[in-house]
Amino acid sequence: MTRRLRPELPMVTVSEQGGVRYLHLDTPWVQGAMRLSRPQEIELEYVRRMLAGLLWRPTEVLRQGRAVQLGLGAAALTRFCHQRLGLPTTAVELNPAVIRACRMCFQLPPDGGGLEVLCEDAGRWIARRARQQTIDLLHVDLYDHEAAAPVLDDADFYAHCHWALAPGGVMTVNLFGRLSSFERSAAHLMAAFGRAQLWRVQATREGNTVVVATRGVEVPGREALIDRARHLEETLGLPAMKWLRMIRPL
Repeated sequence: MTRRLRPELPMVTVSEQGGVRYLHLDTPWVQGAMRLSRPQEIELEYVRRMLAGLLWRPTEVLRQGRAVQLGLGAAALTRFCHQRLGLPTTAVELNPAVIRACRMCFQLPPDGGGLEVLCEDAGRWIARRARQQTIDLLHVDLYDHEAAAPVLDDADFYAHCHWALAPGGVMTVNLFGRLSSFERSAAHLMAAFGRAQLWRVQATREGNTVVVATRGVEVPGREALIDRARHLEETLGLPAMKWLRMIRPL
C-alpha cells in the first residue's frame, strides 16, 4: 500500500514478509511492525523494551492514569496501552498518512472509548501540556524517514516532557545507543530529569537503547521489583524478569 503526501512529508508504504506487516516512510527502514497471526503482541524488540517503564509503576496503579505516545509508528504501543492496559490513551503523530495506514493495516481502532489520535506536531503538543502534570505513562519514539536520530531531542523538549508527567510518572524514549547523538541526548535528559531519575535498558542488536526517565519516583527494593516483574509476565505476557537483568542507571 502506498500513500502520497504533501512534499514535506515522506510517502508511507506497507510491506509484508514472513507473516509480518511492516510500516515504512519512503525508505526500507522499518518504522513499525505487526505479526498478522498475533496482532495483539508487540513484534519489534525495541518497542517491547519501551514497556520496561512499567516496572517503575506500582502494580496497584498499573491500570490507572493516562498514557501518551509521541510518534505513532505502527500503533503497537497505542493499542497495547488502550486495549491491554485499559488506559485512556492519546497518540500524537505529524503524518496523516501514518494514521490512515495504522487504521487500515495495523488494527488501530477509531477514536472513542478513551482513545484519541491527534495529527499534529508532538513538540508543540507536549509544550502546551508542560506543567499540567497529567501524563502517567509517556512513550517517545520520534524518527524521520532516515531513522538517523530523533527529530525532537533538545533540552527544551525533554524539559516539557518532564513537566507534563504526573508525580510518579514514567517516560521511555527510543535512542540509538551506538551513535554519537546518544551522549548528547543523555545530557539533555539529565538536565531535565536529573541523573537519579534516569536508567537505560541494554541496547538491542540493532542499536536501539531505551531510556527510562521518571518524575519523583523512589525505586523499590529488589524483591518488590521482582514481584512487579512477575505480575507483568503473568498478566501481560511481557518479558519483565529479563528486563530486570538489562537495566542500569544512565
